[in-house]
Formats: sequence, structure tokens, C-alpha cells
Amino acid sequence: MPTTEAEIRPARRLGSIIALACLALVLLGIAAMLVWPRAVQTAVSPVGGPFTLTTQAGEKLSDTDLRGKPFAIFFGFTRCPEVCPTTLWETTQALKSLGPDADKLRVLFVSVDPTRDTPEFMARYLQSFDSHITGLTGTEAEIAAIGKAYHVYYEKVPTGDGDYTMNHTALIFLMDANGQFAGTIAYEEAMDARLAKLRKLIAGKEAS
Repeated sequence: MPTTEAEIRPARRLGSIIALACLALVLLGIAAMLVWPRAVQTAVSPVGGPFTLTTQAGEKLSDTDLRGKPFAIFFGFTRCPEVCPTTLWETTQALKSLGPDADKLRVLFVSVDPTRDTPEFMARYLQSFDSHITGLTGTEAEIAAIGKAYHVYYEKVPTGDGDYTMNHTALIFLMDANGQFAGTIAYEEAMDARLAKLRKLIAGKEAS
């Protein structure tokens, strides 16, 4: 332990240097917390990308066809027992609540089970939901490509009767008029929050 003035001065200087270094680390941590979400979105893991799929009407639809109008995109399959019909029904209710503003938005339902979800089958299935919702299917490779672009998880799960079901991501992805990621809607998210996000998306604001 320093006991003289000559010994104390260097100790004080060392203490000041350590304190300043700690303060710098704290400020750096705060700055990182403020910019990290944006850095992840724009530099590390962007959501979305080019795709070309087939609608329930048998027509080709690509990401470039969507430019100029925001869209919501959801991944699932027609034989889904709960998550998909619930999400589509809640989306139908939200679109009705939007009134005329619903025409300013595209809603896409992408099948992760393209073997069974043909355009004709999807057309019959989607008759129960809002007409603004477009069903999309394609080849296994095309679905894999768009799934990768949107960081969607899905897998085939065999059932005991020799059939199979699909596990998949249940988020709705919100994309702005330029095809840029603007936020998500969670499964069974409250309707008021859902509507607020869709209105922000239509207005050109981040829904988060």
C-alpha cells in the first residue's frame, strides 16, 4: 500500500485512467444497444428477397410485381389444424376493419407444403377468407429459396397413420412498398396491436 506522496500520485493517476476506461466501456455499451437492432437488420440478417411463385389462380407472381405497395407475408399450409386457419381468419377480420385501406395492402399466404398445396387446392381453401389474401405455391426448390430469404423454419413431420404434417414459423412478416422489412405480427397478437401495425405499414412507417 502506498504511504508517501510520491507513491500516492502514481496510484491516483492509475485510478483515474482505470475510471476513464470503465466510463468509455459503459458509453460504448450504450451506443451498441442503440444501434444493434438496426445493424442486425441491415447488415447481418436482412429479411426478404427475390422470389417467383405461382398464385392460386395459376399466375406467376414475383417480388418485383409487389413493388409500390406494402405487403404482409405468412408461411403455412392448407392442412394445418390450427395456426394457419387462425392466422388467416384473424387477418380476414383485420382486413375488414381496415375498410377501403385494405386495398392499399397485399397479403400473401405461402405454402410450405407445395406437394399437396396445388394452385387449385389453395384456391378452394382460400375461398373461406378475405379476397385480398393471395395464396402462393411452387416447386420444393422455390419454396426453400423464399423460406431462406425470410428466415422461415419449416419441416415435414411424419404422423402415426403414415401421413405427415408440417412444423413452421408462425410470424406474419410486414414488408414496405420497397420490399424492405418493416416488422412482424405474432401469432394471436391482439387485434388492436395488429391493426396499428398494418396502418403504420400502409402509411409507410415501420411497424416493429
